[in-house]
Amino acid sequence: MLKEKVEKALNLQIEKEGYSAQLYLAMASWAEKNGYNGAAQFLYHHADEERGHMLKLFHYINDRDGYAIVPALKQPPSKFESLKAVFEGVLAHEQMITESINNLVGICVEEKDYTTQNFLQWYVTEQIEEENLAKTNLDKLALLGDDKASMYMFDKDMAEMAASLGATDTAE
Repeated sequence: MLKEKVEKALNLQIEKEGYSAQLYLAMASWAEKNGYNGAAQFLYHHADEERGHMLKLFHYINDRDGYAIVPALKQPPSKFESLKAVFEGVLAHEQMITESINNLVGICVEEKDYTTQNFLQWYVTEQIEEENLAKTNLDKLALLGDDKASMYMFDKDMAEMAASLGATDTAE
């Protein structure tokens, strides 16, 4: 059975993961509307992945006799300055999620909830991957520069990455 403090913190993380899905969905829409279809596919896939992270928390809470709550989500931004700004936003957001997961693990240690702490290790590992991917994408953008040919190459790379992740074209 979950302790109240842990359950509350897990439900807060559900809200953050839900917002992550909404944010990446908004970024995908912007990318698609601005001709970056590869980046859009990548971001649509990322939005789906974040929803999966949220559902994993939902099931865990309910399986441990807690009560997972569907949160109200604030609307994410819908306009972005550039594709680089989108991916800078991804990195900043993932860093915030990492900090949140680390705080959640800390609460589990304080509450001596080692079962939940163990469950959260998957998220700790996932955040290492998420931040690394965001940094890699920003590094590619920095190497390529801002000209249209470079943005075309980056977008093509994003389409290939999305395809390798099993993303589908959501516009069909």
